[in-house]
Amino acid sequence: MPSGRRSNKRPYGQPHQELDVDRVWGNRARIERGPGGEDYYVAVPRPTDRSFVCPGCQGEIDGETPHVVAWAVEGIMGAEAAAEARRHWHTGCWSSFGRARG
Repeated sequence: MPSGRRSNKRPYGQPHQELDVDRVWGNRARIERGPGGEDYYVAVPRPTDRSFVCPGCQGEIDGETPHVVAWAVEGIMGAEAAAEARRHWHTGCWSSFGRARG
């Protein structure tokens, strides 16, 4: 039987607060121009025991290997959805993916 206790995370009926990137990532996130010319937040994540697939080369990224995480500043579904769609990239793949070579 439910206890009737409500969560104190957000008062009932109050709007969601905007995603605060500085609060989530500290000063580790910066804004860079992405492959299609859009602005992306880019951060260096802490080491982890997880592994990821780089969207640039489809290669595996060991969580202990230095790499970057990138997500769009503006997303069609809002900042929170854009942050949830973040991807882990090899640093070199992020630096070169979709950018014109001169």
